[in-house]
Amino acid sequence: MKVGIVAGEKSGDYLGAELVSALKQRYPHAEFVGLAGPLMQAEGVRTLAEMDKISIMGIMGALKGLRDILTIRRTIKQTMLTWRPDVFIGIDVPDFNLSLEIALREAGIPTVHYVSPTVWAWRGKRIHKIKRAASLMLTLFPFEETYYQKQSVRVKYVGHPLAEQVQSWTVSDALKQQLLRAADKKLISLLPGSRMSEVSRLAPLMLAGATELATRFTDIDFVIPAANPKIARYLIEDLGADSHGVRVIEGHSRDILYLSHLTVLASGTAALEAGLFAKPMVVMYKVAKIEEWYAARSMTVSHFSMPNHLTNPPAVPELIQSNATVESLVAEVTSLLTDQHRYQKMQRALSAIAPALNEHSGELACDAIEALIQDTPQAGNTVC
Repeated sequence: MKVGIVAGEKSGDYLGAELVSALKQRYPHAEFVGLAGPLMQAEGVRTLAEMDKISIMGIMGALKGLRDILTIRRTIKQTMLTWRPDVFIGIDVPDFNLSLEIALREAGIPTVHYVSPTVWAWRGKRIHKIKRAASLMLTLFPFEETYYQKQSVRVKYVGHPLAEQVQSWTVSDALKQQLLRAADKKLISLLPGSRMSEVSRLAPLMLAGATELATRFTDIDFVIPAANPKIARYLIEDLGADSHGVRVIEGHSRDILYLSHLTVLASGTAALEAGLFAKPMVVMYKVAKIEEWYAARSMTVSHFSMPNHLTNPPAVPELIQSNATVESLVAEVTSLLTDQHRYQKMQRALSAIAPALNEHSGELACDAIEALIQDTPQAGNTVC
């Protein structure tokens, strides 16, 4: 079996590694080629470029990195058209993957898009491109499956692989000692994002907020799990995280979430993961003015962060654009630290997310991919 697979972000690398592992259990001799981060590479995926090269947020970031992005996509496209995989799987990053999937699908290669774009929330016209691109859509959330069924797109809801893992998550004593600097202090994690564009907007606000909060509370400790070495250096050397009383640790974001009393984070995958761990949170979102204008014209929902789409009523405070300020951050965190009723109410609401998304994700995804290949005559004979 030959599988083309592309991930463009840390979260996609995690999902891709889980999926590759599941596929390898069924097809031990399968080959995987595409774009992969360290987790997928550890599972045996051969990467054609550095994954971080396409991990760019927003319109302005995409414009700056457009040349590299187009070169990488062209390389992947040419490789896939020559190699002819049994299936191509694009994980998230729709602005990169959907165009690639269209070209491959038109060439007779079945295509899977794993992680639905938020087409149900904004930029609804993208559904026309998705219909051309994806032979199969794999969704993380059940309401997305309903949406695609109404749009006559082949779809399978598979849940989130982390939903099962969080229920038995443990942290070694050695790592716990490293992460929990003082046993008598509540750990507050700060997650400004995995892309430099969002980190540069949110990290200064979070660091300034940490400084202010430290003057009000003596029983708190701050830590940032940096997504990669480049971001860690930026936080330490350029922003002086230490001078704000904030430790920077590379990686271990889920371990830190597990140990946190509460978290302040960028809207996106981290907010969902915090929700799966049932951690009270404050979500922040800040983009360039042109992107704010574009989003305002095409949004059809009133909330940004996924936990607020999975709880009823919405449970999580969102500090968006002009409301993403140091003052608002400090006020929200102060409320969660001093109002035990509010803290526990949010925690109870979030605790329902993981059980609701706990499916056998790898098996469900493999079943759906296998069925797609079998239904595609030109690919169906090479699976076994």
